[in-house]
Amino acid sequence: MTAQKNNSLRQHLTAVKAGERVFENAFQGISRMILEQGFEKVVVNAKTTYDFNIFRTGRKHTIGMYDEINSFVSFVKDAAEGGSSKEMAFVLVGEPGNGKTFFVEFLCAQYRNFLARERNRKYSFRFLDMDKLGTYGKIREIDSQTYEDPMILAMNFYDSVEENRRFLTEQGGFTEDELDLLYRNYRPLGACSGYIWNDIRQHADDNLETMLDQLAVIPVPMSESLGTLTGKYPAKDKITSSAVDLLGEESIQRLLHITDTNNPYRFDLRRGALARVAGGGIHFSDEIFKNKKDLVQVYLGVIQNRAIEIDGYKWPIDSMIIATSNNSEFNRFLAEKEEAPIVDRCRICYVSHNTNYRMQEGLTSYAIGSDSKTTLTKETLHQDPNLNYAASVGVVLTRLPRSEKLTPIETMKLAAGEVAGEKSIKALAEVIDALGQEPDITKRFGQRGLGHRSLGRSIQILKESSDTNEGRCMVAYDIFKALERVVLDYVVDTNERAKYLEDLKTGKKLYRERIMTEMFNAYMDEPMAIRKDVQNYVNMIIGIDAENLGPDRMWKYKDPQTGELRALKIDERYVKSVEERIGLKTEEQRASFRTSIRKIYGQKISVDPNYDFMDNLELVKAVTDVRLKSDIAGAGSLIGALANRTNEENQKLYDRMIVTMLGKLGYCRTCAQKTIEYFCTQEDES
Repeated sequence: MTAQKNNSLRQHLTAVKAGERVFENAFQGISRMILEQGFEKVVVNAKTTYDFNIFRTGRKHTIGMYDEINSFVSFVKDAAEGGSSKEMAFVLVGEPGNGKTFFVEFLCAQYRNFLARERNRKYSFRFLDMDKLGTYGKIREIDSQTYEDPMILAMNFYDSVEENRRFLTEQGGFTEDELDLLYRNYRPLGACSGYIWNDIRQHADDNLETMLDQLAVIPVPMSESLGTLTGKYPAKDKITSSAVDLLGEESIQRLLHITDTNNPYRFDLRRGALARVAGGGIHFSDEIFKNKKDLVQVYLGVIQNRAIEIDGYKWPIDSMIIATSNNSEFNRFLAEKEEAPIVDRCRICYVSHNTNYRMQEGLTSYAIGSDSKTTLTKETLHQDPNLNYAASVGVVLTRLPRSEKLTPIETMKLAAGEVAGEKSIKALAEVIDALGQEPDITKRFGQRGLGHRSLGRSIQILKESSDTNEGRCMVAYDIFKALERVVLDYVVDTNERAKYLEDLKTGKKLYRERIMTEMFNAYMDEPMAIRKDVQNYVNMIIGIDAENLGPDRMWKYKDPQTGELRALKIDERYVKSVEERIGLKTEEQRASFRTSIRKIYGQKISVDPNYDFMDNLELVKAVTDVRLKSDIAGAGSLIGALANRTNEENQKLYDRMIVTMLGKLGYCRTCAQKTIEYFCTQEDES
């Protein structure tokens, strides 16, 4: 008992005054947690936005979701500064499998880590020796049911505000300005804490020391499984759910001890989910609009009044309410016009799927899993080096709406911040803005498509197939078959199904172009062969008109990556061959293309010296075709040589390429052979 009494209210006040402990509301804590970690400016879909570092830390962190995170941070910051957001809930609405619940659970985990630091810990209070009062039976200790901060008790120590301010000045040494700041977060004591404190005051006959002796300051339990500080309430079915799950109910056990029938402590608030997070926590309501009407009405009262109300008794709470909902449930809820007040009290944030295929590669690696994979016979299961790319491109294409201004590939590349021929990022911004005017949310940019769960299912299908287990390798091309199976089995809408299957065909074409590059690299026995040739082309068109170009056509330039001086022989035949492959026939077309490449070079290299033009698919494909033609007398003859291995020379070429693929490009024998086989077919040629 003495150990608890040592952690007294006086010590807590002194610690708050000295800055060793913090007194702030839930919004202020969350806002401070996010902003302390800092942020960076980024450009997403032609708009400048902010990227908050806290959401990008940890082994499995959130990827993308820039607009949604910005909305959330501004919501929390507004609430922390006393804006209208403090009387609202933040609701994430979107298609299943696009990361809503993952985001909230990640936020809750970060908040728990933040509160685990000594200075940020949340404290509450406990009433001691209650059995001495006579009306509490054998109940000896009572905790604040809503985990109220000891500072709240100090602000309600006496009945009058003047006395309480005097008490804080005398016991904690707070100045008038500091008190004004503290009182911004003032709230009355909950019904039972106020009632019990009144009993203690009367029993102690207003003797300060006796009153303080019956108080202990305790840290709020941090255990995640208890649902304290961060709690989740999942929507249940209509019969088993009730307001008791949120608010609490009368406790028979307590009634056996308490003789005073007016005592609000007879209600057990911890039976409900809200009281456990009421001391500066986060309440997460999963699928909020799936709840029956009376529960949603309970939420309406809690969101607006920030209090738990039972039988006229009130317990003020301090918690941020965040919820999720899928589009169909939300639309059904909106259709019932009489439910408008609850939506009015929510800040609705529409969550789209990730549409950046580069970022999708991170999400795809989450779906594939980081642990080493094995077959059914416990042999190591290899992963094709192109698997992540193929899966990412496949699912992202399904999420991109069709547009007259841009082809699916142009949209995909612009959404990833890459070059898409002559098309600029402004074209994508116009498409997004036009779709943003749609009243039907599902028609907006990135709102429809295969979600993370569909991707997970396709990887499960790939792993369970006999081809994968027999070959001991997850071959990239097979992911398209798995994705097609998911579309056919799980997508109900006929138009959507047709669109997704068409998108997967486009994905196969992109995979085919990737394979062409890989084959050339394998043929050259050099993992970066194409990359070097693309850079050579770019450097040649920059140096082609240089004044210091001698008759030997040698041009000296400074390498932006190393800063060293290099010499390059400008081969005009090679430059023209590449441009012919792109389809540039006239001098004007060539000049225009060269100008655009120089412009991109000027913009990108200044920001990123390692920029390599490999995202310019058109250029990479042209360079690959030219090199295959000049080095191997056409891709056709390489295909012929690899397909027809009856003579010794062709067999040697095949073996050498296999060795390169195994040793330098990360393939295993199964995926190397299957990739060469696929290269030798005419399938998916664009």
